Amino acid sequence: MKILVTGATGFLGRHLIKKLSKNGEVYLSNTKQANLNNYHNLCEYFGNNKFDYIYHLAAKTKAGDYCLTHKGEQWIDNQILNTNILKYWVEKQPQAKMICMGTSCMFEPSDLPMTEDQCLEGNPDSGLLTYAFTKRMLLVGMQSIAEQYGLKYLYFIPSTLYGPDFDLNDSHFIFDLIKKIYNGKYYEKDVVLWGDGYQKRELIFIEDVVRIMWDLRDSENEIVNLGTGVDHSIRDFASYVCNCIDYDQEKIFYDRTKYTGAKVKILSSNKLLSLMPKDFNFTPLDLGINYTVDYYLSNMV
Repeated sequence: MKILVTGATGFLGRHLIKKLSKNGEVYLSNTKQANLNNYHNLCEYFGNNKFDYIYHLAAKTKAGDYCLTHKGEQWIDNQILNTNILKYWVEKQPQAKMICMGTSCMFEPSDLPMTEDQCLEGNPDSGLLTYAFTKRMLLVGMQSIAEQYGLKYLYFIPSTLYGPDFDLNDSHFIFDLIKKIYNGKYYEKDVVLWGDGYQKRELIFIEDVVRIMWDLRDSENEIVNLGTGVDHSIRDFASYVCNCIDYDQEKIFYDRTKYTGAKVKILSSNKLLSLMPKDFNFTPLDLGINYTVDYYLSNMV
């Protein structure tokens, strides 16, 4: 089995290729080799290799207010990445299944669980609009190509991923929260979190995601949410981390002047659970956060 992975140096990529490498021959596209910014890089670097699966994880984005301040850059860069991999798929690798990653910010904000059939409906959060639409365009492009040329695809829409082996510079909310509380505990720095702390988010443990992506690899032409169907407030997540690090959560300051994004964002897990084996269970949040905090602490010693 031959597998091509783009964006393999990211958080998901690093975990996923460990699993894929145990089951096949893995080839990587990144900024140093077969750079997706140029279509011909793919053709020249991989030559006559024929892949069974292409996992397209590469994307230009960052946490915080990056999506607010780099809208044009995000649009151009992500459209180039997505167009090049889709062109490579249809022209050079039609036998491969294309497996792509979406984003939960594709959905229009709602207080209700977001089902897969809603991911192209309505307007995403205005602060994340550009990135959300590049992911919508990726889905529509993949579906259009698959329909015209009879190809196979799978599209995953993840909630926020977390777990050990994250980049220590990663500023997605759960990692940022761990780092801030750690600095508050050991360096007596002020712990300031954006918003009032009542905005809700959903996490899914990285190893759960890897297992799902492997177990469902042969599902055809499906859109599948990668979420637990359970959300918590930022204050709840802070409480979990404070318990792990032994920090007084009453010392946390919530800055209501900062950008917070959607107040609620939770994916429906009904379809996912219907496709997975009956013995599948999500990693409990307290256990997953313990693993994540332990990883950070071990790297700060």
